[in-house]
Amino acid sequence: MSDQSQPTSVKFGFLHLADGISKKNCIGLFIASFTVIGLLTFISTSTAFVLVEVLNVPESERGRITGDLVFLTEITQILLFSAAGIVADRIGRKPVITFGIIGMGIGYVLYPYAGDVVELSVYRIVYAIGLALSTGMLGTIVADYPREDSRGRMVAVAGMLNGVGVIIVALGLGNLPNVFVNSGYTPLDAGRLTHWIILGICVVSGILYSIFLKGGTPQSKGDQPDYIELAKAGFLEAKNPRIALAYASAFVARADLVILGTFLVLWAFNAANAAGIDSAAATSRANIIFATTQTAALIWIPVCGYFLDRFNRVSGLAFCMFMATLGYGCMGLVDDILAPSAMPFLILLGFGQISAFFGATTLIGQEAPTAERGAVVGMFNMVGAIGILVCSAVGGRLFDSIDPSAPFVLIGLLNFGLLIASIIVRRMAPGQMPDKNFDALIAKIKSLLPSSS
Repeated sequence: MSDQSQPTSVKFGFLHLADGISKKNCIGLFIASFTVIGLLTFISTSTAFVLVEVLNVPESERGRITGDLVFLTEITQILLFSAAGIVADRIGRKPVITFGIIGMGIGYVLYPYAGDVVELSVYRIVYAIGLALSTGMLGTIVADYPREDSRGRMVAVAGMLNGVGVIIVALGLGNLPNVFVNSGYTPLDAGRLTHWIILGICVVSGILYSIFLKGGTPQSKGDQPDYIELAKAGFLEAKNPRIALAYASAFVARADLVILGTFLVLWAFNAANAAGIDSAAATSRANIIFATTQTAALIWIPVCGYFLDRFNRVSGLAFCMFMATLGYGCMGLVDDILAPSAMPFLILLGFGQISAFFGATTLIGQEAPTAERGAVVGMFNMVGAIGILVCSAVGGRLFDSIDPSAPFVLIGLLNFGLLIASIIVRRMAPGQMPDKNFDALIAKIKSLLPSSS
């Protein structure tokens, strides 16, 4: 049943909320932003634990199996993102994200009880179903809740909570097995107990979502499009050049983070190993390198959010893609990833990665029609998942055959292509919120240039 309350616009701190969204609903969004992304990152630690402690997989086979599991995850998400968005437009966001986070927890608790790789793959699919439902709905809710003039800031706040959640899960839940082992548990029991705790956190998160998030659908029951119309919407809305641009940006923006998280860590680990540092210490150095980029991203988030709310959203995406082009492209200038001289490039990389993600997310949130927003955001997420598959496969081969910086240069070139596309769309179909500030800035810059006469 659709929410029948009268639409009212509420201000929550410096955020203006969309009509009908309450402060309570906004708190629910903040809880989801903090928990969903943080909890999904534990899968890397979980997989390593299961392969070593449960299945006793030889080191020579772990990379292949891990890659196969990632492939399964992305394929599952590609198949589900659009369907999840369509269902959410008919029954509401709250039941879908609640079911998703609990499903993710069930996948986690089953994981360390796998008897072989085939069984592990089945449990990974269970996890991936929960992942697709919860992350897909999180993106849709972030698009639903802000008033248009606060969209960039809402995306920024949600992004900061994503980052804090990731850090807390890494430092807190990631260390629980060691705590239990030091308390007398076997490594296997310690790992399984940790996974049960994660299930508990997922269930509690689901309960909180059901309490705080807005119920119902954006449209009243009689005004809802049917399932066939919603299934078509994700494709048909691409006739809007700004939505088509957002889809293209999703292909690169989601792959940005995977390239950064996968190949930057591997680059740093290999460099440390080549310098004679043992694997444990090399892992630590690699994590520090990754943490540097994520810290830079957290610092840049408020700047990015402020910019996206002051200018036309296509202009904002162009700026974001410029930053992403700079951040990824400059990695081609890095010779030694462990040297202090690499630090400025790592900071730029963090700025660029988060800019690409926020620029694309803010534009799709503005342009997706209210009644079909779940379906359109689902298509946006599906294109992003395809981008992860393609860029990971191509990037891995470039990493091995050319240079560790090659995947980053590839992403930089793709971001540059999107920068050009953004400029074209800005001139041909700029959409809402004419950016007088931007036009005045361009006029000021032109006035300072030497006259051609």
